[in-house]
Amino acid sequence: MTRPLCLVINPSARNGRVLRDLPVIAATLTAAGATFRLCQSTSLEHAKALATHAAAAQEAVVAVGGDGLTGALAGAVARTGAGGVLGLIPAGRGNDTARMLGIPANPADAARNLLAGQARPVDLIGVRAGDGPECIVAGSVYMGVPSEGGEIANASRLTRGPTGYLIAGVRALLGWQHATFTVRVDGKAAAGTAAAGTAAGELPGFCVVVANSAYLAAGKKAAPAADMTDGLLDVIMVRQARKLTFARIMLKASNGTHVRLSKVITDRGVSVSLSADRAMPAAADGETLPFASPLAAATELHIRALPAAVHVITPG
Repeated sequence: MTRPLCLVINPSARNGRVLRDLPVIAATLTAAGATFRLCQSTSLEHAKALATHAAAAQEAVVAVGGDGLTGALAGAVARTGAGGVLGLIPAGRGNDTARMLGIPANPADAARNLLAGQARPVDLIGVRAGDGPECIVAGSVYMGVPSEGGEIANASRLTRGPTGYLIAGVRALLGWQHATFTVRVDGKAAAGTAAAGTAAGELPGFCVVVANSAYLAAGKKAAPAADMTDGLLDVIMVRQARKLTFARIMLKASNGTHVRLSKVITDRGVSVSLSADRAMPAAADGETLPFASPLAAATELHIRALPAAVHVITPG
């Protein structure tokens, strides 16, 4: 990658520890002769504005933070039109999109990838509530125990990473109140495995995940068959059962074997409509969607695949 780099930094990522990585990142890029600048963001909206300006100036936009920043910048770059390029230096708690794309976790190695890697097209997700404006995200959109657990995790400053998400998930499960989801999957692929009628109707259950990336919650393989280049969304639904059963599903999601269990339904399509019979948060890329905090009962989320929406620098 030869174009100049604009590194958009979330200074609060990992409780501010990302700032300790900046000297290493800068030294690595300087040693390689790269042209770059560092921009600290004050919010996701500010980060999007920085990315829009940088992409318009033909700079490669680099997300230095976690999944929330990655999704926000991916959407901003995609909206600037063809030719925009996104790079990633994973520095958050989950880093699931970077994991999916094979981006090195080490900051120096991730910086080297910006120069040695190749920009390839990657799918994104468009999501809106009702007739509202569409938001672009990267990895997955979800409702239920994962979205309620995500709010618990984001409010905690003590335990981070996979352990933090697991603890938050258990707390959300213990406090879970019954919900029925209404799900419709359109443009189905032949690989869909949902039982007849289950993907287009009511599902009393624990959660629905609409995934572009296989990973969720700091490395759990929630949608093991997901592919960020196939133009499709993988849908994972968990039926109502005992809470202990869902806890077992959570554990098996670490390696993706939960999809073999009878309480887990999978499907695949180009778009999904999703709602619940009670208010609850809907989230994407580790952050509660601002227009779904919470999503009102019976309000539909309209979720669609955006094929090859952005070029991301990945290992060659």
